[in-house]
Amino acid sequence: MTTALRTVTGLPEIKSLAGADLGRTDWLEITQERINTFADATGDHQWIHVDPERAKDGPFGAAIAHGYLTLSLVIPLFNDLLAVEGISMSINYGLDRVRFPSPVKVGAKIRLHATVESVDEVRGNGVEMRLVFTVETEGSEKPACVATAIYRHYA
Repeated sequence: MTTALRTVTGLPEIKSLAGADLGRTDWLEITQERINTFADATGDHQWIHVDPERAKDGPFGAAIAHGYLTLSLVIPLFNDLLAVEGISMSINYGLDRVRFPSPVKVGAKIRLHATVESVDEVRGNGVEMRLVFTVETEGSEKPACVATAIYRHYA
């Protein structure tokens, strides 16, 4: 089950999201082309990512996505769950915790499940929103990535 895009306007509506389950996105297939493009962008050409033939004999039985590729896909996936309007600025304030419990093999499908852990006021007429992001892999009990992210929104 996927969730439609939710739109909130202004700080009061953002505050009302505290504790909310924002739902899940549609599935996104992870292709070798995406992995290779990420490898080129980051300079990380480790064979477990970019050499599918060699990776067949490796520890995962196939080429896998970089953990940081999986983490970076949280951004476009999250944009499918929540839109924030009526504010002057939003910033990605950082991450408190990131884990990669399970690899994402080439051809796997992932989706994002997001929950709002808390929303607290911060100086400068803003709020700090803490979110728990879980990247799920189709057919796997273990998530590919679990991260606690912090965003700040200002009026």
